[in-house]
Amino acid sequence: MLKQIDLPSRLRSQRELINRELERAIQIGGPDELYRTIRYSLLAGGKRVRPILCLTACAASGGSTEVAMPTAVALEMLHTATLIHDDLPSMDNDDFRRGRPTNHKVFGEGMALLAGDALLSYSLEHVLLHTDAPTSRVLRVIHTLLHTIGIHGAIGGQVIDVQMADREDVDLATLESMHTRKTGALLSAAVVTGAVLGGADEELVRRAESYGMKIGLAFQIIDDILDVTSSLDELGKTPHKDEKQRKATFPRLLGLDQSRRRATELVASAKQDIELFGAGAQPLCAIADFILTRTH
Repeated sequence: MLKQIDLPSRLRSQRELINRELERAIQIGGPDELYRTIRYSLLAGGKRVRPILCLTACAASGGSTEVAMPTAVALEMLHTATLIHDDLPSMDNDDFRRGRPTNHKVFGEGMALLAGDALLSYSLEHVLLHTDAPTSRVLRVIHTLLHTIGIHGAIGGQVIDVQMADREDVDLATLESMHTRKTGALLSAAVVTGAVLGGADEELVRRAESYGMKIGLAFQIIDDILDVTSSLDELGKTPHKDEKQRKATFPRLLGLDQSRRRATELVASAKQDIELFGAGAQPLCAIADFILTRTH
């Protein structure tokens, strides 16, 4: 019988480890104002779901924390970069992120844009400089990350988001396509890169990718639900903003109850995808359940 996982303690200890590594990773010099701008957003807290997924998938595939940590750190840099850019006035125009004013509100739009760009480029450099793994695996990680933030990933998803602004005719397929690129792709990349670095075979990598996409879409559905049901203190960012801007969301298209059912179905399917990982699937399943039941 498998030992029950104390997930809150596990997540807390991994967040602490990742935060220490992030602090160390950005001690790279450069203009002081850029450093302050990067630090403001990167070290502002957060769930660290993406780096935790990378470390967990690597362990499930037989790898070590040490081999996956540079990529885990890079994933959080990439995620933070997308948040900084997503919050800009020309995009979602958000005032709060992780319980504090958004980056551009503090440092200005120009510095916020540059901080995001710096994190995008340095994240990949960090992987190349610090990953102790076979070259073929490192190159695959880099390719996965580039694909995830590019035309077919976060940037492509943001294009759809911009195009959907003020439209009343957005359907569910378009909404899911956007969030598969914006949210699902980076969560999936976290699991895929972890599995690759751990030495998983192609079937396990494929299963990891499917699991990541499904929990990523579930993550976004829960985000949309929380935007409707939570306060600023609970959420850490401006609540009810999607409704005020008449943005297409899962609750708006499906209603709250059907949205919850859709997220539950996605998580159940994701957990089936990773059964081939054996005992290593247990923490990944626990993280999927955490994504479904989170309150902020």
